[in-house]
Amino acid sequence: MHDTEDMPVDVDFDEEEPSFSDPEDFEDDVDDEELLGDLLREKPQEADGIDSVVVVDNVPQVGPERLEKLKNVIHKIFSKFGKITNEFYPTVDGPEGLTKGYIFLEYGAPTQALEAVKNADGYKLDKQHTFRVNVFTDFDKYMSISDEWETPEKQPFKDFGNMRHWMEDPDCRDQYSVIYESGERTAIFNNDAKDPIVSEERARWTETYVRWSPKGTYLATFHQRGIALWGGEKFKQIQRFSHQGVSLIDFSPCERYVVTFSPLMDTKEDPQAIIIWDILTGQKKRGFHCESLTTHLSVFMDFSWSPGDNIIAFWVPEDKDIPARVTLMQLPSRQEIRVRNLFNVVDCKLHWQRQGDYLCVKVDRTPKGTQGVVTNFEIFRMREKQFAVLHGESPRINASFYHVKNNGKIELIKMFDKQQANSIFWSPQDSSCMNGALAFVDTSDCTMMNMVEHYMASDVEWDPTGRYLVTSVSCLDNAYWLWTFQGRLLQKNNKDRFCQLLWRPRPATLLTQDSIKVIKKDLKKYSKIFEQKDRLSQSKASRELVDKRRKAALQQHHEQKTARLQLRGGVDTDELDSNTDDWEEETIEFLSTKKSFPSESSPLRR
Repeated sequence: MHDTEDMPVDVDFDEEEPSFSDPEDFEDDVDDEELLGDLLREKPQEADGIDSVVVVDNVPQVGPERLEKLKNVIHKIFSKFGKITNEFYPTVDGPEGLTKGYIFLEYGAPTQALEAVKNADGYKLDKQHTFRVNVFTDFDKYMSISDEWETPEKQPFKDFGNMRHWMEDPDCRDQYSVIYESGERTAIFNNDAKDPIVSEERARWTETYVRWSPKGTYLATFHQRGIALWGGEKFKQIQRFSHQGVSLIDFSPCERYVVTFSPLMDTKEDPQAIIIWDILTGQKKRGFHCESLTTHLSVFMDFSWSPGDNIIAFWVPEDKDIPARVTLMQLPSRQEIRVRNLFNVVDCKLHWQRQGDYLCVKVDRTPKGTQGVVTNFEIFRMREKQFAVLHGESPRINASFYHVKNNGKIELIKMFDKQQANSIFWSPQDSSCMNGALAFVDTSDCTMMNMVEHYMASDVEWDPTGRYLVTSVSCLDNAYWLWTFQGRLLQKNNKDRFCQLLWRPRPATLLTQDSIKVIKKDLKKYSKIFEQKDRLSQSKASRELVDKRRKAALQQHHEQKTARLQLRGGVDTDELDSNTDDWEEETIEFLSTKKSFPSESSPLRR
């Protein structure tokens, strides 16, 4: 240790004493929120105390003799959401002393009051009484709304061009996006049987990956500061949504809304973990806390939207003596179309058939008195269609195809045994294929059309029409392979450090079922037209290839001119070829064929 008393200290007694006073013209532009924001947010609010109060309407009107019984029933229902610290039942002035039909309940915390509103609003007590529950502070909010109508400000129209231009391609070529060079480049290609045609290509278009909207109208790119939507003929920026650290998005089926999720922490006053946006206006419709998401997922373990209807399917796990259940709910009416109770459930997976004709629920159970997990399938029939199941243990995997009849019975159509399969990918036109060893199956009669292989293939993507299939190896391969629906390999497209391929979805057809039947009936007539067009396309491609090779040969000939002059002692043969007067004619004769003819006396002449 050092002895500080022996260390010299320089002190300037003549130095002017510092002043901490502000000058006369000083203006303080720092507000209390910036300096004491955390403390100010904790200060008592005017609504403190009443934000824990809920108002319950449509309560039965009873006299004093039945009031105690009513209180017991109400307390039993509403105490599930938290501790009730106070309750008030207003009564009508008069000898009967009937209750007024609404009551006030105070909880120990505002969060408990919100839970009561969320779960008890719409609770049906009996045939005549259905509760309507609101937080008391909502009354002040609704009373403060002005009665005068204010016309919204007219926004200028933005013309983004033809948002469905790719649908007008005369050759009906679909598009797909490809990310390669480890995410540095993103390209949009028009699919072609010969070679893909570049529609748009940009560097650093996205920071992670891309997503197409359900109808293919928008391409979403991910950035640290949010999401950008692109569309139109030149993929102009249509909209952008600021959401720091966004990692997941999902579109509504009608492409009107988009939901974004960020794992970054949000604030208590402004929930930003999950945000619902209006695509056309770019406005934030509503935000949710991440904690709310966790609570939601702890109740609804999984959910899935129907691809064909406004129906959501979800399952709820078991809770003590209450069984697990799978529910089909119609939206926006929230009508429960079907509910199925399940017992001893470990996990459920929800799988919709592409058109929403069926919902298949894969249920993993642990039956009482047994060890291990038993799997079975619950089929919800919305209309009519087929489904397939992989079952068995590796390497003896079976692929079974079933049909659900009109009477609800399930019929086995075909089973392929001893398959090296771990996934089934249904074509939009109902074909099927299996993993690294690919099996192309015609599901009209379950005929195996072809068996091929793409070693270690992990991603399988059908085009929207079901005519083409792309297989690839994520982040390990430098190519993606294009197949016909019959299993014929068309292309191996090399892309350095290939990352992702996504087909651009198509909106639903505008043709009626009668129109489709007429087209199928006259398919042979259309086939001749398509075959003729294909031949013309092939001949055009051949001519283009010849022209390309000719240009390449001329270019190479020009580049090698210096070397030719050195080898030929400075004689330029190109100039000799152009001057025909210096040519010397030389005639060369050679025997091309030799034939023997029989003589007149030969028996072959007779």
